[in-house]
Amino acid sequence: MAVARPLWSEAGDGVRRPALDGDLEVDVAVVGAGFSGLWAARELLSCEPSLRVAVLEAREVGFGASGRNGGWCSGDLPLTLDELSEAVGRESALRLQRDAFAAVDGVGRAVVDDGIECDWSKDGSLVVASNPAHVSRLRSAEAAWRRHGVGPGDVRFEPPDVVAARVRTAEVHGGLFNAHCAVLHPRKLVDGLARAVELRGGTIYERTPVACVAPSVLQSPRGRVRAGRIIRATEAYGNRDRRFVPLYSLMVATEPLSASAWDEIGWSRRVAVADGRNMVTYAQRTADGRIAFGGRGAPYHLGSRVRDRYDVVARVHRRLAAAIRELFPAAAGAAITHEWGGALAAPRDWRARVVRMADGVVLGGYVGDGVALSYLAGRTAAHAVLDDDHDLLGSPLVGLLGPRWEPEPLRWAGINGLLTLTSLADVVEARTRRPARRLLAVRDSFL
Repeated sequence: MAVARPLWSEAGDGVRRPALDGDLEVDVAVVGAGFSGLWAARELLSCEPSLRVAVLEAREVGFGASGRNGGWCSGDLPLTLDELSEAVGRESALRLQRDAFAAVDGVGRAVVDDGIECDWSKDGSLVVASNPAHVSRLRSAEAAWRRHGVGPGDVRFEPPDVVAARVRTAEVHGGLFNAHCAVLHPRKLVDGLARAVELRGGTIYERTPVACVAPSVLQSPRGRVRAGRIIRATEAYGNRDRRFVPLYSLMVATEPLSASAWDEIGWSRRVAVADGRNMVTYAQRTADGRIAFGGRGAPYHLGSRVRDRYDVVARVHRRLAAAIRELFPAAAGAAITHEWGGALAAPRDWRARVVRMADGVVLGGYVGDGVALSYLAGRTAAHAVLDDDHDLLGSPLVGLLGPRWEPEPLRWAGINGLLTLTSLADVVEARTRRPARRLLAVRDSFL
């Protein structure tokens, strides 16, 4: 029977840090010890080693999405370049996309510089057209990249034989390859970042939930923190003003596959793999020879509730396990050893942000693309606090708070309705083997 905890947690370093016990005064307080907060703290201390920096975490380091995700360090953004151009203009959109591509290599350099062993492997990502219905959608995506000057060295549609040389799914009708993606072990990365912050002089307090009780003052159960500046990096776990909603993404992992199964699948390198269906999927070949496979489709919970019990949804986990068997017949007999999930933050306009506030900075809203994007946003937040002339402060990430989501129960009905329409579109495409354009147009009219 599969255990209901992240596969990644088994490689945790076991370090447990004390809770704050008493009052504290610091130059910068970072709320949240996930990727965003730790990248921000690392950058602050790299630039200004004399700063007093404390990271305050309500649970444990990497408790949220940073310790639960699929391990894709991808240069993808939540919005397409067409959509982003409409929001910020063509030049700004392309700049942000190039920054996101560069962030992948930035994470890779940091991993080397800090000696973080996190199973890093940069072999790109591949969205496989496993159904003829997927081909036109992926071709259209390639054309959109070209319109914005992104060349085939970055992103390209590949024919079936080239795709099959990277990975063989049950059906292969082509695929969209993106060179700007690595895979890694997220738990090892977040633990390594925590050590890097501490080695630079920062202090991390776990089991220290905080609330803002006055400008630049945070109250925890056993102490008050006075900070010159505050960085709020809580993503889905601390936003109650309708700027973000928590959407759940779930994962399963197989037992290690045999050498003969891997030979049949042909997944010799660790290219990140997704299926071309409409509902988001993502998979990696782990360093110890498993398939870790995730996807959306779990329900949104009324009132933006986040609960530990929402991490397992039996019907969604069954669907993910079935997708592995469908895509990779050689893995059909492999046991599912782990089932887990977690919440990610989705802004109403799907745009990640770094927002300067009177007492500091708020950042987040990666919609699941946060492993690399948090590196970019965290470093940008650090320079916003330092108020220096760094080039990152000209990023389109820096801006105003985004629009609010609709009030309940409209929000609940709308989000779950969109999830239902997306799932239905995949059912129609699986049956007809043609794009479900009308159904998807109805869905998109509500976005």
